[in-house]
Amino acid sequence: MAEKNTSDVGFENKIWAAADVLRGNMDASEYKHIVLGLIFLKYVSDSFQDLYETLKEDEYADEEDEDEYTAKRIFFVPKDARWDRISKAAHTPEIGKVIDEAMALIERENVTLKGILPKNYAREELDKRRLGEVVDLFTNVQMSKHGQEKDLLGRVYEYCLSQFASQEGKKAGEFFTPSCVVRTIVEVLKPYEGRVYDPCCGSGGMFVQSAKFIERHEREPQKPGAKKPSVANVSIFGQDANPTTRKLAKMNLAIRRLEADLGTTAADTFFNDLHPTLKADFVMANPPFNLANWGADKLAEDPRWKYGLPPAGNANFAWLQHMIYHLSHKGKLGIVLANGSLSSQSGGEGEIRRNIVDADLVEGIVAMPTQLFYSTQIPVSLWFLNRNKRQTRKTLFVDARKLGTMVTRSLRELTEEDIRKIADAFERFEEGTLENVKGFCAVADTDEIAKQDYILTPGRYVGIEEQEDDGEPFEEKMARLTGELGGLFEESHKLEAEIRKNLGAIGYEI
Repeated sequence: MAEKNTSDVGFENKIWAAADVLRGNMDASEYKHIVLGLIFLKYVSDSFQDLYETLKEDEYADEEDEDEYTAKRIFFVPKDARWDRISKAAHTPEIGKVIDEAMALIERENVTLKGILPKNYAREELDKRRLGEVVDLFTNVQMSKHGQEKDLLGRVYEYCLSQFASQEGKKAGEFFTPSCVVRTIVEVLKPYEGRVYDPCCGSGGMFVQSAKFIERHEREPQKPGAKKPSVANVSIFGQDANPTTRKLAKMNLAIRRLEADLGTTAADTFFNDLHPTLKADFVMANPPFNLANWGADKLAEDPRWKYGLPPAGNANFAWLQHMIYHLSHKGKLGIVLANGSLSSQSGGEGEIRRNIVDADLVEGIVAMPTQLFYSTQIPVSLWFLNRNKRQTRKTLFVDARKLGTMVTRSLRELTEEDIRKIADAFERFEEGTLENVKGFCAVADTDEIAKQDYILTPGRYVGIEEQEDDGEPFEEKMARLTGELGGLFEESHKLEAEIRKNLGAIGYEI
């Protein structure tokens, strides 16, 4: 089933619009934790209640036995934290306190959520009347049973994340990567099984989309003898330096019932790698673009810089080399980087890029369209690296800058067809059946890249799209065009004379 984009989110949009009344004068960065926390609380309650009712009907089961819920990866919700108590208190002055207590109780019963859930609903500046209205909204929708989609609440959570990203602008880059960008990375890498790692995981979008990818392929017919894809065959590892963003990720993954090792705390990936011995089968990330003053002087002898010491003023190649360092012997990685990384020669970046290309790690580069991100207008590319390339000493270049559809005046999204077109190019490249398409894709060997001074800008390799011949003979076309141009010049002279005449009439000569 095709993923939904912002033009197909009727239910999510209703939830967002209704919950938005709670905001008042609150900043979006603060308000998002209030709304997302309530969504999470409703999800936990619905999931618990569904299983609770099932267990009640089983004479051999105990509906208050925590082990019954743990066995099915359902969070146990104590009596005083269940939604019926919250809904009954919706229109009382104590509603904020009741929600805070519920969050604390759920954390106490579920150690993986300790310190994650927001507990600031009782504060004075939060309008309790509006809070009660939002509780009513959630009470009237049985989210886990809405329609025929079990992951509805996950969709709502993801949609609200995107809306907060839109409101927060540049700050949004800390927690949100547009889902169409993430899906493109996932569709190319195909993380069916193994260890998946994101060293700057934000709100966990890479992990969520990886799980969705697997779930889509679980429903497809399998080739004879092929192993059926399963989320159970994937192990998730990640970390993030922002404690607040890390909490968003933990809740996002919990809603999807995904288990992940995000370390014991938020931490700077360069200075406190929480997974120092990890060798991942798939690494994917959207690190901060062009991060300056990242601590290069203190890490000059770090073993991760196998291909060269990254410059102190830009962490792009520090992120890339950190990810390469964590790749298994057959590992693949996909990373979002600013376009400057494709051609920059400053600070030794050109030498690092040359060394990575010469090591035959670069499988493909995709130049992405503009206006995909809420947080920046910096043009970006996707880098795909592979320690076990089938097409050795060859690299695929894709120019996808013309793809995508404007969904608002300032935001573009890649459609499912666009994503499939990019992923198909990589599949055919890997199989050795890809034909170059002028203006879209081309395969170049390492010698050709060396002749281009190791600059990896796709436009250098794919060329310009061939224009369709309109059938008009050249001489006739030139005669027609010059005739039209002459007419335009004549008209412009008339307008110029009219303007001079009108200015002269009021005393201004040119």
